[in-house]
Amino acid sequence: MEILGTSLRVCVDDLDAAVGVYERLTGERAVRSRRGGVSVAAVGAFLLMSGDEAELELLRKVTATIAVKDVDEAHRTLTEVGARILAGPLPTPGRNLLALHPDGTIFEYVDGGVPGAR
Repeated sequence: MEILGTSLRVCVDDLDAAVGVYERLTGERAVRSRRGGVSVAAVGAFLLMSGDEAELELLRKVTATIAVKDVDEAHRTLTEVGARILAGPLPTPGRNLLALHPDGTIFEYVDGGVPGAR
């Protein structure tokens, strides 16, 4: 499995205010999207999320977002090493899956072309 980069996940109360801060810190413009009841803004290596508290509860448990060359290959490799696939692969902007590693950590794996996954 080829890992292309990672994004730091940050849950915020006010997405618009946070976007301004992170755009200034990174010098990059936010790319916004929505997933269910959660608004997302990818700014450089940061993935900012705000919205429905019930959905954010699960998202807070995800340690990081990892960009990979091929989500299907990641699925096979993760399964081989004993990870449990919690969700996916699912269509998002690109495709993603959530995996619980044998050590108990949860990671999101996304197609490498997705903004915010560096």
